[in-house]
Amino acid sequence: MRVATTLSVLVLGAGAIGHAVVTSLDTGISRVDPFRDMKNRPAGGHGMNLLLVGTDGRDKITAEQKEKYRLGGAPCRCTDTIMLVHISRDRERASVVSLPRDSYVEIPAHTDRNTGKRHEAHPVKLNAAYSEGGPGLTVSTVEQLTKVKIDHYLEVDFTSFMKTVDAVGGVEICTAQSMKDAYTGLDLAAGTHRLDGGRALQYVRSRHVDGASDLGRMQRQQRFVAAFIKQATGTGVTLNPMKFRQVTSAMLDSVRADAGFGPDEMLALSRAMRGFSAASSEFTSVPIGAMGPAKDIGSTVTWDDAKAQKLFRMIREDKPLAPETPQKPRVPLVDVAPQQIRVQVYNGTRADGLGRKVDSALRATGFNTTGSPFNDGGSPVVRHTFVEYDPRWDRSARSLAAALPGCELRPVNGQGQTLKVTAGADYKGVTTVRAKDVKQGEFDTVKGDQVVCP
Repeated sequence: MRVATTLSVLVLGAGAIGHAVVTSLDTGISRVDPFRDMKNRPAGGHGMNLLLVGTDGRDKITAEQKEKYRLGGAPCRCTDTIMLVHISRDRERASVVSLPRDSYVEIPAHTDRNTGKRHEAHPVKLNAAYSEGGPGLTVSTVEQLTKVKIDHYLEVDFTSFMKTVDAVGGVEICTAQSMKDAYTGLDLAAGTHRLDGGRALQYVRSRHVDGASDLGRMQRQQRFVAAFIKQATGTGVTLNPMKFRQVTSAMLDSVRADAGFGPDEMLALSRAMRGFSAASSEFTSVPIGAMGPAKDIGSTVTWDDAKAQKLFRMIREDKPLAPETPQKPRVPLVDVAPQQIRVQVYNGTRADGLGRKVDSALRATGFNTTGSPFNDGGSPVVRHTFVEYDPRWDRSARSLAAALPGCELRPVNGQGQTLKVTAGADYKGVTTVRAKDVKQGEFDTVKGDQVVCP
């Protein structure tokens, strides 16, 4: 969730601004030493590996923000989000792997930072590693699990996340369906939204939008990261010294990083990544084998060991997670999956049964039709097929129009989520379409440019 505030701002912007600015800002970063006294670490691979941790920090949240964004309760002193980011050796690709916070893991022997007691290795949820041993135990646990050597550690809390999103002018998110979560207060209608810092925090924290719980939340976080990268690299933030200073200063108020990730490292990395964009990033999550309760731990997810080992071996070997030469799609790519689009068909001709024919053809290609076309024969002749749609569902309308080549789009305010197709005399059939944010390869990887708003 916080990779957006680090990768996009610190790394992507630093090279364009200059050493003096970055050095002055560096004094605002709190330093930690997560690598102290670590032994038997994995061998280093190619490229750079950053462990990006978002903590459940609420100490600097105002009373008004706590009430407005449902941030009540005491902070758990645990990791809310964990992402492993691999920057390729040629600096042309960032592979982001989400590590579920409820992953069933065995943490190494350590001294509990809360009680001072010595503990032997024992099973916990992954986010408990931070609670018991802080950044050091989190890094050693992830290294033990993945066999990937962590080069740098970055940690951000709620406050800096909100401030940074506001500083870049908000982030644009597109949703095919309405999203509501009573726990976070998230309430988004289907369509395109520009989220400020508070609403963005609701978006990336929500776990009760659908039945996917934390796994669905990770996918939304990945979409948000891609959208933030697009915003930060496409609006001049990284090229404007004043804007860059404003954004970075907002972020650094609550950032913690290892001492090795200083101005020189930021500049060297960013200069090599000047052409970076959302298309340069790819996102996936650790393959899951099973989900269920574990004794004395609670509900957990267990990794698919064979697939996870292969995933992290590819990270160590600096290989892309999405296919290097993906197959060219045989059908047009659209923004919204047909299964998410509700359609009512009308027959605009005197041809008996044309409405049923169009409804069946759309349903056969995945569209969620009503199955009950209107005016199926005997209507005044409509020459051209057209689609009526509520402007809030414009992406769905364009996706449907791609399946009806040559049709006309007609916006109708207040129509609602259901799109209306009136088949005219020029109707020639339905073209099969496919959502463009389709997952690629055996690790269900998506590219950043596939999940941002068009």
